[in-house]
Amino acid sequence: MFKRVLVPLDGSKRAERALPVAARIARETNGSLVLVRIVSIATELWPYVDLEAAHTQAVVETEMLEAANYLQRIAAISELEGILVNTVVMHGPTASTILRVALSYKADLIAICSRGYTGMTRWVMGSVADKISRHAAVPVLVLRDGGPQPFAPDGDEVHAFRALVALDGSGRAMAAIAPATSLIAALAAPERGTLHLASVIKPVLDGLEDGDGEQYPFDLSHSEQGLLESTRYLCTTVERLRKEHLGELVDITWSAIVDTDVARGIVRMAERYDSLLQESDQNDEFDFIAISTHGHGSLQSWVAGSVSQRVLNATRLPLLIVRPPDMIRAQDAMMEHMNVTTVAEMQIIHTH
Repeated sequence: MFKRVLVPLDGSKRAERALPVAARIARETNGSLVLVRIVSIATELWPYVDLEAAHTQAVVETEMLEAANYLQRIAAISELEGILVNTVVMHGPTASTILRVALSYKADLIAICSRGYTGMTRWVMGSVADKISRHAAVPVLVLRDGGPQPFAPDGDEVHAFRALVALDGSGRAMAAIAPATSLIAALAAPERGTLHLASVIKPVLDGLEDGDGEQYPFDLSHSEQGLLESTRYLCTTVERLRKEHLGELVDITWSAIVDTDVARGIVRMAERYDSLLQESDQNDEFDFIAISTHGHGSLQSWVAGSVSQRVLNATRLPLLIVRPPDMIRAQDAMMEHMNVTTVAEMQIIHTH
């Protein structure tokens, strides 16, 4: 369950789109919010601009004061009324400093709004959301600028909430199931949501793929064995999850498709829900996608990290990105070795 949600803000309306979702989660879990703004002007300019130390310090102090005032105003908006809100301002590199705040405040979810998606054929790495999702020790919910919000606003008709979890047969990929269930429970409340387990099978092609991943004709019969294995795996997984009482929290469904590109297949399944279940309305999308940063199971070969990042940059839907426990343990060991500076340094904190 998500009890402490961290929301990075940069003063823009785009970033503030994460607030209603974070507030919804906090209310349903009786949790709290941590609003953070990073002042990184001097860090980003160095070493390209030679700034005098005194001038640099003055700029940083001014920016931090303005950032603190901004977060105070945000914490007081009616949408956050009744929720415990911590506000944090720090100076440093944006992505890594946000991760330090999350670690210090023991956040169990980061909710961040990213720039618009770029599609499957062309995507750019390096944004703050990309970096955070690849290195966070907690699940990261990435909302899209201009994309749908993963819940129906108050007063709207009953919303049948659905989330797609991408699986590849590995334990690492299954790490996304529990966080996805917690998120569904919070966002669907008081209704019951649906957890949809999905697998994409790469076919045996008659030819080869070109460098852009264009699909060559293939014989579907060649993929029957893969689909059969995937079906058995998904059915077994659903039954096991139901026995573990996950079915008491959400409905569980599943499907598998064939696609030469795993990331494209996941996006196609999530954004065209009508092709999966006969009873769904036409063009009805999932509310969010959940995926692990690392997979590589027996059903198909996922290159570690690449599928989740390509889905992040291709879909218009919110994406819950989860790092597997073994990857988090490796990161914790590295952080301990590096003796990371705590958030107590160079910060301004206000609690409401």
